[in-house]
Amino acid sequence: MNVFLLYLLLLKATMTSFSGMTSLPMLRNDLVVKHQVLTDRQLNTAVAVGRMGPGPAGLYVVSVGYFVGGTAGAIAGWLATVTPAFLIVPLLMYVGRKAENPRVRSMIQTITVTAAGLVLSICLPLARDAVTGALPLAITVVSFLILSFTRVETLWVILGSALAGLAGFLV
Repeated sequence: MNVFLLYLLLLKATMTSFSGMTSLPMLRNDLVVKHQVLTDRQLNTAVAVGRMGPGPAGLYVVSVGYFVGGTAGAIAGWLATVTPAFLIVPLLMYVGRKAENPRVRSMIQTITVTAAGLVLSICLPLARDAVTGALPLAITVVSFLILSFTRVETLWVILGSALAGLAGFLV
């Protein structure tokens, strides 16, 4: 895939999302389904790699770029990640003044709910690829429950999941 086209597709995904993971449905549609330059497994890996380190949730876009176009693709992913930051500041100044308007507030809440629905819809195809047996399913469910209903730090859940997976692999 042409690196410039990759940049435009990644930019489209990052520009139309307002938090890191909400670009995932668009990226999957463009790169896995439409152009078929990425697999669900590679997309899962890119998300995992991007989320392992500190930084913004959307940093996985750099890994997606790398999987599609190597080093040049990673640079395109990084540029697509930082470009919105340079464009959003003037927009936020404008919207910030208008946020008192009930219509604007309602629009922002609607976009938030829609983005959550899109992220949920993309989780199913990715989960089918990542959850390949009873142990990964159990780790997924237990991790979800712990993160949803307790105050356990994410790092401990990740470490516990890794240990459970390793123990299941060794047995």
